[in-house]
Amino acid sequence: MKRKDFIKNTLIGAVGITILPRHVLGGQGFLAPSDRINLGYIGTGKQNSYLLKAIAKCPETMVLAASDVDKQKLQRFVQAAIVENKKKAAAEVAAYRQYRELLDRKDIDAVVIASPDHWHAQMVVDAAKAGKDIYCEKPLSLTIAEGRAMVDAVGKYKRVFQTGSMQRSQQYFRDAVNLVRNGYIGEIKEINVSIGGPVRACDLPTLPTPDYLDWDNWIGPSLYRGYHPTLSPPLGDESWAGWRNYHGFGGGYVTDWGAHMFDIVQWALDMDRSGPVEFVPPQQPLAQEGLYFKYANGIQVNHKRWIEGNAIQFVGTNGTIEVAREFLRSKPEPLAKITLKASDKKVYHSENHYQDWINAVKARKQPIVDVETGHRTATVCNAVNIAYELQKSLQWDPKKEIFDNVYANGMLSRPYRGNWDFNDF
Repeated sequence: MKRKDFIKNTLIGAVGITILPRHVLGGQGFLAPSDRINLGYIGTGKQNSYLLKAIAKCPETMVLAASDVDKQKLQRFVQAAIVENKKKAAAEVAAYRQYRELLDRKDIDAVVIASPDHWHAQMVVDAAKAGKDIYCEKPLSLTIAEGRAMVDAVGKYKRVFQTGSMQRSQQYFRDAVNLVRNGYIGEIKEINVSIGGPVRACDLPTLPTPDYLDWDNWIGPSLYRGYHPTLSPPLGDESWAGWRNYHGFGGGYVTDWGAHMFDIVQWALDMDRSGPVEFVPPQQPLAQEGLYFKYANGIQVNHKRWIEGNAIQFVGTNGTIEVAREFLRSKPEPLAKITLKASDKKVYHSENHYQDWINAVKARKQPIVDVETGHRTATVCNAVNIAYELQKSLQWDPKKEIFDNVYANGMLSRPYRGNWDFNDF
């Protein structure tokens, strides 16, 4: 054989080998390591147990590790993660009490954070510094300053970040937003948002700490207080995480459900890079609703129950759109069934919040609810809580992110305990 024919035939053979399907080389279900996104989960309570199953449906993902200060929840999660991994021909999942040990692993590409709200900023900044892409549950931050620090860290380290405001990946909300943005109900007169009340002071008694829980690390950067099971529910009693109600840990229903419903308002009004300019609370002490806020264009959003719970009512000059997870309806009725015209503007279309994040990680682009969007929604929620607490009307500058009130500006951040410092990046 002539030398040039030998080289030609050898190259043809080599090309033939490289185009063999992966399952021929590695077995059915095999995913090449270069295509796989290795995950670590931080916080292993109820929400991450749900996210584990949802994200496991994304074929590119594999769980390598999990972290929690509750040994029982961590053990349950690891076992469930092993079950999911076995469906993809892998099983081992490491367990860590300290989340920073998980972040130290170079083989972990991205993390899913579903800790209590008071941990979000510290964990997100640490994850960004460690070079991990991030999925973090809503509400994004416990304070407005924390949210901005998270945005800055994600930007500095060029991470792909998805906020867990998954209603943007659901059809009812997407359709409602498209109808509002394209003027199908005319000019917006007002918006009514039905959610629960604001945050309150924690008055729970201190009880003995169970031996399976590292309580000091559960408190983490927040000011210390004694253990109570309402704050960290034991395994099997996680229907409601009571920490959400209390100062220092959560923001009440205003941030819990507000991070969903105020988020859709922000989306419908095209305010993902801005926000309201005025917050006006009711004058009744300890009021649970009645606050309103306004945007620079004059549109007013009312925090009040309007028959439905956890729902939004857009009132326009030509009709009304009402939307919740269970329904999309309108007055007049045909409005909700309108098919958009080809010339209509359409918002980002995602049908799977988790696959959207994974796709964004692979493409190195922003997902449907990036960190700035999550921050702006959390800012609305946190500003609502501040106005309720101070019982004063507040002017807000969404560009400079400051109030016109010295006391309100003092509530933009919070004291951190010990050596924790989310600004250290």
